[in-house]
Amino acid sequence: MADAGDGPHSGEDLADARSVSRGSKGKNLSASKSMDSGIVPDHSYRMDYPEMGECVIINNKNFHRKTVSEEDHSNRSSFVCVLLSHGDEGVIYGTDGPLELKVLTSLFRGDKCRSLAGKPKLFFIQACRGTELDSGIETDSGSEETMCQKIPVEADFLYAYSTAPGYYSWRNAAEGSWFIQSLCKILREHARKLELMQILTRVNRRVAEYESFSTRQDFNAKKQIPCIVSMLTKEFYFPS
Repeated sequence: MADAGDGPHSGEDLADARSVSRGSKGKNLSASKSMDSGIVPDHSYRMDYPEMGECVIINNKNFHRKTVSEEDHSNRSSFVCVLLSHGDEGVIYGTDGPLELKVLTSLFRGDKCRSLAGKPKLFFIQACRGTELDSGIETDSGSEETMCQKIPVEADFLYAYSTAPGYYSWRNAAEGSWFIQSLCKILREHARKLELMQILTRVNRRVAEYESFSTRQDFNAKKQIPCIVSMLTKEFYFPS
């Protein structure tokens, strides 16, 4: 998918749900910080393993049920999975049918994938989470980490959804999805300067600036806001 850019587009926007076949034209209206002495090592994830990590991108054109969760990630600092497909709340569609996201992500829990226990596991999900449309609204202008012997099996996950629960997710047929293209742009600009949550907050802001334009009145002037769900226990900084 191509960068959505900073101006009006000629491509068609689509909502990433199986039930939607027509869309609209989209338009855009309108630092990880280096790990220096200002960052307490115990408060950030180790990124000095031999490998930074593995990134798996699954598109609904080539989706398969095989997971990489059984691999040995001992020499890796992290795991990243990017899912781009149609979907509904809690469900993503593959070429062979729907799959509950929880079924997929649970394979990487600390008790299922021991070599990723205590390491960041990041999931970026570009898919609809329902059929609601967001019309928008006009507005006026410390302490040391406690050591413990056990960690929660659901710890150290981050889920970055392209849209809020229940809503459509917009994708331009020519330029790409609002969320993924915004994520790529902000990562290119700030991955070496900002912490991950700062990066994702800027992605939220960029996506919020988009607004759909369509001859279909029910799809016209709609908005979108990503949703970040974090169970991370430390700060995540990309290595310099």
